[in-house]
Amino acid sequence: MDLQRLQRALSLEAELGFTNLQGREQTFSQFVGSVFGQDPPSDWVLDGDDRRRWRELGSRYTLYPELELPERQHLVAETRRWLERVRRQQEQPQPFAPTGRSPRSHPPSPLAASSQQRWGSQSPISPPLPASLSLEQPLQFLKGIGPKSAEKLAQLGLHTVRDALYYFPRDHLDYSQQVLIRQAKVGETVTLVGTVKSCTCFTSPKNPTLTIFNLKIADKSGTLTLSRFYSGRQFAQRSWQASLERQYPKGAVVAASGLVKKGRLGLTLDNPQIEVLASEGSLQDSSGVGKILPVYPLSEGIPADLVRKAVQLALPAAALVEDPLPPDLKQQFHLLDLPTALQQIHFPETAECLAQARRRLVFDEFFYLQLGLLQRRQRYRTQAQAVPRYQPARGELLDRFYQILPFQLTAAQQRAIDEILADLRDPLPMNRLLQGDVGSGKTVVAVAALLAAIQSGWQTALMAPTEVLAEQHYRKLVEWLSQLQVPVELLTGSTPPAKRREILRQLQTGELPLVVGTHALIQPAVQFRNLGLVIIDEQHRFGVEQRAALQQKGDHPDVLTMTATPIPRTLTLALHGDLDVTQIDELPPGRKPVHTVVARPGDRLQVVRLMEREIAQGRQAYVVLPLIEESEKLDLKSAIEEHQRLQEKVFPQFRVGLLHGRMTSSEKETVIEAFRRRELDILVSTTVVEVGVDVPNASVMLVEHAERFGLSQLHQLRGRVGRGSDQAYCILMTGSKGEDALRRLKVLEQSHDGFFIAEMDLRFRGPGEVMGTRQSGLPDFALASLMDDQEVLHLARQAAEQLLALDPDLKRWPPLSRILEERQARLLGPGLLT
Repeated sequence: MDLQRLQRALSLEAELGFTNLQGREQTFSQFVGSVFGQDPPSDWVLDGDDRRRWRELGSRYTLYPELELPERQHLVAETRRWLERVRRQQEQPQPFAPTGRSPRSHPPSPLAASSQQRWGSQSPISPPLPASLSLEQPLQFLKGIGPKSAEKLAQLGLHTVRDALYYFPRDHLDYSQQVLIRQAKVGETVTLVGTVKSCTCFTSPKNPTLTIFNLKIADKSGTLTLSRFYSGRQFAQRSWQASLERQYPKGAVVAASGLVKKGRLGLTLDNPQIEVLASEGSLQDSSGVGKILPVYPLSEGIPADLVRKAVQLALPAAALVEDPLPPDLKQQFHLLDLPTALQQIHFPETAECLAQARRRLVFDEFFYLQLGLLQRRQRYRTQAQAVPRYQPARGELLDRFYQILPFQLTAAQQRAIDEILADLRDPLPMNRLLQGDVGSGKTVVAVAALLAAIQSGWQTALMAPTEVLAEQHYRKLVEWLSQLQVPVELLTGSTPPAKRREILRQLQTGELPLVVGTHALIQPAVQFRNLGLVIIDEQHRFGVEQRAALQQKGDHPDVLTMTATPIPRTLTLALHGDLDVTQIDELPPGRKPVHTVVARPGDRLQVVRLMEREIAQGRQAYVVLPLIEESEKLDLKSAIEEHQRLQEKVFPQFRVGLLHGRMTSSEKETVIEAFRRRELDILVSTTVVEVGVDVPNASVMLVEHAERFGLSQLHQLRGRVGRGSDQAYCILMTGSKGEDALRRLKVLEQSHDGFFIAEMDLRFRGPGEVMGTRQSGLPDFALASLMDDQEVLHLARQAAEQLLALDPDLKRWPPLSRILEERQARLLGPGLLT
């Protein structure tokens, strides 16, 4: 019986709202019932009462689908609590110590000593622990909560005491810096406490998509009006505006915190944090005034005071939380113990306490991520056959390939090839990420890797995310490899059946050494005889399962993943901590930088003249838009309507083509080929041209509504021009008046360094927006920031490497191993029940 799998299932059911999760074959209740229907593990020592309890729990789960929500919560919490008690009886945790040495042989580090001096041997004062309080206790049974409040808390995913402890604040209000309204000074960050005099929320008469919120408050020294602005049609609905007004009734006491600035109506707070407090009579007894108060993520109808109350009642149970980190590791990296960190992140005694608590919890988020990534790399390498497969770096095919190249490799390209060839000669399989800016020459490096594998008798595969990109790779490979008499075939969804059957036969017999394709390569019918190298282009556009499916076509083949989207170092570590990374940070000589300009609607005539001039000189232009058809929510031009307008009204003398994602692959290829053969002068497109359309004659890129794109995406689009010897232009057209949007776009005017641009994109938009969290596999951090916590990320990586060097399977630290599996299970979802 797999106890850890059972614990993960119980934890996941609680996190997702006690819905009786449906796995691939069983529901949650069926799975748990089947586990308790078996005998307890043979190595468990259970008395008669615990054995009876084991059988009783199994029978109770047969009724789980008919239970009400509070009853389900209670049963799951009771089960988790009982299993935790039994587990503690069965296992003894071991201390952290290097091989052959006891913990005492480690002298304490200066950092550890200073931590002990600062915090002492005791945790900060917290309420005494009630005898009945446990981590798995449902919140409804806490004194002062009850079933109705518990239902509201459940909407936030808060069901148990443990849930409340790990529901971290999104911010803190420092009410210890409270001042009167008349004492507020421009440029200071302050907290004001006052009574609501009026609250209005209305649609701007000048802009139907702008909602204005005004809150007038007063204290004994004066009055002040706070304002917020909401952009978007969803906020213009009167029902939404009325619900916001109801949150601040006349006479309510509120606290507002923010930067004091001079507004149209006098002094105000910039983008204020506003909190409803208790009534006027109980103001001095407020739990917030004079303290650092947590601000939690909320939903409509759930008051902030309720969440704070639940957390405060749960806080004594932090003492029950097991700290899985080895003591020596905590000393080395100057980390608080976990119970103290949980207490101080919610209700910190000082700003310093808050900083130290956050540092420990951020470290944990990064540490388990890095531990999982490194362990995955270790296991992959352990499973692989440690057999050298490749010839030395030089060989006949590679030598001939270098001779036919019409250009000299850059130093960065040569360094990348050398690193990859060294990996190929290594007995362990390669798992490397090749990053290169737009136009840096990654394809040449990839071909060198392919030829190194082919000349050693192995088959190879190159997978691209779209047919457009796969066909472009195929065309380039045929151009080069036909001179070397190396056959290459293209396999996509559009490959004719007869041709498809022939390609599959040649792959199975081993006579075809190289195949280029899309997702079609991972279909069950595709079988290789001896796949030795897999190259995956634009890897972030494939899911983890898709990449793994191609790798499984061979016996632990070498894997090279490529991306033309530069990724900042911290993001690389978080996303690809299990990969070795190579960067091509040098462009081929002779490339002219693309002249980039941020343009306003009033500049449009000049842009039209520029395009006319370039086309008259024999060159071509792109016009890129963010949507295919007109959207009701966003006032943006569509590619379809803009194509018609440009052809009929703006450029009737030129040939204007249209390319968008809803076209079939053959339709796309027809349009791109016409543009490539100069049968079209202007190509109106969505971002389908972002990657893979290589037309050296194109010299103008006009991006409409540029503020809607990320910087890295705009940098990719800019890379579609300037691929020839002529001067190229990129026009970023925007009607936005927002300072932030213009500041972002100005970065592209000033820099052509893709890695710098990616770093700025990360700073402006955050990692989830930059990479697309769902596609990238980027974890959803509760506290950690890849921009603000870079130092902690690198410390966590170092700690994970140290720990795995001592014990790759973490057998010395069962609690650590258990929590790692639980965190990974949360990312995998309910499939673990099967």
